[in-house]
Amino acid sequence: MRAPYQVLVFPYIITDNSIEYAIFKRSDYGYWQGLAGGGEEGETPIESAKREAFEEAGITRDYPYIELDSMSSLPVEDVVGNFLWGEDVYVLKEFSFGVKVPTKDISLSKEHLNYKWLCFEQAVTLLKWDSNKTALWELNKRLLNRINTKQKFVKENT
Repeated sequence: MRAPYQVLVFPYIITDNSIEYAIFKRSDYGYWQGLAGGGEEGETPIESAKREAFEEAGITRDYPYIELDSMSSLPVEDVVGNFLWGEDVYVLKEFSFGVKVPTKDISLSKEHLNYKWLCFEQAVTLLKWDSNKTALWELNKRLLNRINTKQKFVKENT
């Protein structure tokens, strides 16, 4: 049974201090977004994120994930079409994650027509939902901070 929350996942790859993010074009509505889906009963949000990333893009569950602070509330009717969890559940929380992948090879499911690897500035302009834009912004800032901290540490110790 479906759990009353959603997950959002952005795969990323870092090469030579450059970060690229994968975004996905939905096959049903034709807009661009991160990997998204619902939780299943008994799963934690991170378990759901790993399952969805594997099902929708073939991303192995053992890659490193970053749990983001970005969280959105989505109208239950927009996500599942009805009040699946009873009349008192009006909104679903959407938990956001980034996942570091070693290669740009993606195995698309039928949920998506296409994917693109883009820098933050290009990716954010194509995303439809504000929740996706906010989560990608946070992920980008966190990764840039990590890169800058590592570079500073290397310079101080050389």
